[in-house]
Amino acid sequence: MPLLHFHLVEGRSDGEIKTLLDAAHEAMLEAFKVPRGDRYQIVSEHKPSRMIVEDTGLDIPRTGNVVLLQVFSRPRGEEANALFYRLLVERLEAECGIAPSDVMISVVENEDAHWSFGYGRAQFLTGELGGKKPD
Repeated sequence: MPLLHFHLVEGRSDGEIKTLLDAAHEAMLEAFKVPRGDRYQIVSEHKPSRMIVEDTGLDIPRTGNVVLLQVFSRPRGEEANALFYRLLVERLEAECGIAPSDVMISVVENEDAHWSFGYGRAQFLTGELGGKKPD
């Protein structure tokens, strides 16, 4: 946790996707201060005609390298989110050749009760993970 869901235009190699996922994980570790083994990533690839990412009137150029990332997470705060945005685009540009203008990120915040990591239990609430302790 957090859960990162990447939406990409199809066509990248497995190696390119692994590099992208590794770069994103490193940015998340630094910005969100989560344990290294806290890694949940999904990649969905789309035909170019099935993925439209425009610039919201900001004059942001997009290419076929566009990455739309949805981050599902407990609240991290504005500073941590901003740090993640910056670190992610820096790493994706340096390690994957993806222009910062081709990276769009949306953070969806949720609470401890919204996570079950298995066995039908809410581990943050049961105390199995570093969340609330049971009464």
